Amino acid sequence: MIDDAVGRAKLQPRSEYCLGMTRLGDDRLIGFCRLGLTGVRAAKLGYAVAAEYWGHGYATDTVQTMLEFAFGLLGLHRVTAAIGPDNAASHTVVERRGFVREGVLRDHVFTNGAWRDSVLYSALSDEWTAQPRR
Repeated sequence: MIDDAVGRAKLQPRSEYCLGMTRLGDDRLIGFCRLGLTGVRAAKLGYAVAAEYWGHGYATDTVQTMLEFAFGLLGLHRVTAAIGPDNAASHTVVERRGFVREGVLRDHVFTNGAWRDSVLYSALSDEWTAQPRR
């Protein structure tokens, strides 16, 4: 996964940006956050954290950093996140960072042998303000 992300980072024009998550003072990778460019000043956000580190704010903090980058340096207008309906922790992460729930994408992804819905959230540059770090 890391090799693929590094390879895509070298492409021009660039189509995505990835951040690796580590604990302070430790170089071991515990998760990642990806921003995939999808159109005119728009991107999709995705992230994952190793289960043993859930509930410690790593995803929330990394999403904050990625949004600051997206709306600041990249000058994006819209960032979306599509999250499984049962993933309450992920819903909390994006809501804490100012995303607004837009609705449900029915049979959005095919995973583990079945079609699954996703809840779509978005953050818009003119509505988003940097949230305080916890």
